[in-house]
Amino acid sequence: MRIKEGFVLREVAGQIVVIATGEASKGFHGMIKLNATGKDIWMGLSEGKQEADIISDLQAKYQVELKQIEQDVKEFISRMTELGFLVNE
Repeated sequence: MRIKEGFVLREVAGQIVVIATGEASKGFHGMIKLNATGKDIWMGLSEGKQEADIISDLQAKYQVELKQIEQDVKEFISRMTELGFLVNE
């Protein structure tokens, strides 16, 4: 799984957002605001990390129950796929 070309993470006025650029902006208008955890997941995906590695990184960073992290990561990935930001490879 990877981030589809044309979607980028930016900080705008202190907010972390994902925006579409180039060809991607023809099908998606606007932006998605992310919290710190969403940013960490996005960055992991952009680095080519697998879901399990992202979960492990988040558990070490935030020291939250594993089930909660797994659920959050799965929901994030599902939503980003639904919106067309991610492609499965």
